[in-house]
Formats: sequence, C-alpha cells, structure tokens
Amino acid sequence: MTQQPSPEAIYRALHTQTGGRLFTVTVLDRAAGLARRVYTSHADAYPVSGTKSMSQGAWTEQVVERGEVFVANTVAEFAIYFPDHALIESLGCGAALNVPICLEEVIGTVNILDKEHYFSPRNVDHCLAAIEQHRDDLIWAMEQYAL
Repeated sequence: MTQQPSPEAIYRALHTQTGGRLFTVTVLDRAAGLARRVYTSHADAYPVSGTKSMSQGAWTEQVVERGEVFVANTVAEFAIYFPDHALIESLGCGAALNVPICLEEVIGTVNILDKEHYFSPRNVDHCLAAIEQHRDDLIWAMEQYAL
C-alpha cells in the first residue's frame, strides 16, 4: 500500500515542476467569502492561513465562477484585481497565472507569479499540463483544508 504524500509535499512538487518566483495555493471558503492560503513559497510575505476576499469583481467572475484561467503578463494587467500588487511587484513578480481547480465548482486556485512577460503560451501550457498531471493529488490535498 502506497502512503499518500502530505499536502505540502504535493504542493512543493508541483511548484518544482511549474516554476515561478511566487507560488501559492488557495482553498475557497464560499460561506465566508474568502480564499484561504494553504501553501506558499514566500511565508514571510504571504503566510499560510492568510486570506483574501473573493469579492474581486471581474477576476472572481472569471476564475471562481466560470472556472477560467487568468493570465496577466504585466503588473498593470493584474493591479486592478490584486490590491497587494505593490507587494507582488516588490518580490520581482510582474506576471500572474491563476488556475482554478474544479470539482463540481471551483474549490481553490493554484497561483504562479514570475517576472513580467513570463507566461508565454508555451509556459502557460507547461503549467497547465503539470497541474493536470497532479490533479487528483492536488484535489485530495486541497480537500484536507476544506471547511
């Protein structure tokens, strides 16, 4: 019998495969209207258990409600959605990729940030393929934090 790796080991392995200067995973708490951070590559700036409001307008509609990937290759493209854009930029990140993880509805997101213009179609495809490859383990890990 194979033992399931810990959620942190699953997230760390995915981060290694996708790359990204900043890598976080959030689980949605729809009742509270929050996205709860359950993994981070930068605990000082983005601690685990940190939260963000889901009321981010067009971003929430696209990613959380429709389950569509969000790609921004400049700070200007994501600053209107992310109030913490100055902190993100201070970490050397000028591009963002937010990938919704869905069951019957979106249960959370994988968030990868890197230098400006990092997310070429090829890099996006690479990240999406890696996330799909780890989908079952990722869902299991996210469900460990479900409220």
